[in-house]
Amino acid sequence: MYHTELFEGGHVHWDIFAGAGDITPGLIDYLYLGVKLGIYPCLIFLGVGAMTDFGPLIANPKSLLLGAAAQLGIFITFFGTRILFGFTPFEAASTGIIGGADGPTAIFVTSKLAPDLLGPIAVAAYSYMALVPVIQPPIMKLLTTKKERQIEMKQLRNVSKTEKIIFPIVITAFVALLLPSAAPLIGCLMLGNLMRECGVTERISKTAQNELMNIVTIFLGISVGATATADIFLSAKTLQIIIMGVIAFGFGTAGGVLLAKFMNLFLKNKINPLIGSAGVSAVPMAARVSQVVGQKENPRNFLLMHAMGPNVSGVIGSAIAAGAFLTLFMK
Repeated sequence: MYHTELFEGGHVHWDIFAGAGDITPGLIDYLYLGVKLGIYPCLIFLGVGAMTDFGPLIANPKSLLLGAAAQLGIFITFFGTRILFGFTPFEAASTGIIGGADGPTAIFVTSKLAPDLLGPIAVAAYSYMALVPVIQPPIMKLLTTKKERQIEMKQLRNVSKTEKIIFPIVITAFVALLLPSAAPLIGCLMLGNLMRECGVTERISKTAQNELMNIVTIFLGISVGATATADIFLSAKTLQIIIMGVIAFGFGTAGGVLLAKFMNLFLKNKINPLIGSAGVSAVPMAARVSQVVGQKENPRNFLLMHAMGPNVSGVIGSAIAAGAFLTLFMK
């Protein structure tokens, strides 16, 4: 069902698919093309966009900075893997993107830069996304005081339908011009969101959120699982990736919290630093963690919608970081 020869050297050998040689492509060979060509991650982003409300981000544009700061873990891990373990720039970029806590983005980058590491990186990325409630709270509490965790934030303003429709169009145009390599991910994310907000494609939007997402996730899991061969997965490099992945996640969480604390030095209406931790892309779990930790300190604290701003901006930020790596390292 699967032949590594078809993808040897990190490239798709179309001549073999066309009949050259004595290999008959199997089912997983064809399914894996969706990973190799970047189709599955983009379709997942389409569904994520259809499920995402950018209202909190539009209502509080400052939260975009918190999402950007949470990408700190990506770049620290990039340099860390280069220095500590001697990873190539391609392997380091693919490992660093785990810090964005965005599985599809990690797969998108790795399939193009370091396809041999696709299995370990996918497992690490999705594992840490699931472990958000375990990893983040200790870091959030370590970097904030009880008084800071108790800060109450004002209710966000209502965002008009016009703003919500204009936002994905403007973001797509801006990112496509700035970083064309990130355009497929951001474009699909914003297209899904436009389908949600325009009000005339409800059936298509629901399909993207449910049936399409489920089908693509199945195909993605089968394809990535097929590449996780023992000689690659059961190696020291996999352990190094898992270690650096949690470091990336930790620094990403810390980056958002610390920037929120820094911004409070200049703001009249203070930001609860806990929402900075939601700048990683694990939507909406990271925002829920901010809410849970904040409410334990102050039962009147309702941080969920405030945390959704950095959370959704983190999705945009991780895609932009991925585009930056692809621009730098793809030939």
